[in-house]
Amino acid sequence: MKYVLYIVACLFFWSCKTNAQYGEVPESIYDFQVAGLLGDTINLADFKGKKLLIVNTASKCGNTPQYEDLEKLYNQYKDRLVILGFPANNFLRQEPGSNEEIAEFCQTTYGVTFPMAAKISVKGNDMAPIYQWLTQKKFNQFKDSKVKWNFQKYLIDEDGKLIAIFDPKTPPMSPEIMQALGF
Repeated sequence: MKYVLYIVACLFFWSCKTNAQYGEVPESIYDFQVAGLLGDTINLADFKGKKLLIVNTASKCGNTPQYEDLEKLYNQYKDRLVILGFPANNFLRQEPGSNEEIAEFCQTTYGVTFPMAAKISVKGNDMAPIYQWLTQKKFNQFKDSKVKWNFQKYLIDEDGKLIAIFDPKTPPMSPEIMQALGF
């Protein structure tokens, strides 16, 4: 009996720790608040009324030069578009740095000024809640998807609805993305 109580207590503790660590998945994209790359908090409700392009990023990837076009796109349309980067180390450990190292790299190499979140996981058992929302139709009401690689792009419209998913190799200023943006 003592061992049964011990196992039940461990399961309860693990369950609570898991919920606290990974959080619940909110109903709306605007209900998310995520840690920023430099310790601030990014409140997605602040982006209501603008399109939002969410991108999982990495500093040591063949797609890393996309930072340059992401920054151009952001600067050209920041009155109507927010780009939000989520560094992730899920693919061949191509984002090994700390948040501070990632921030330094993005600023000095590409002059990134668009919002960047703290490093997260975009797949697997430790997938961040925002990526659960982006990849599961039961949350996003659009479609199920898997993050294929670094620099996959998710487009949210001005009303907070997921409307398009773009392959990691799709350049940020490609005709497909520009048409979906409607700019």
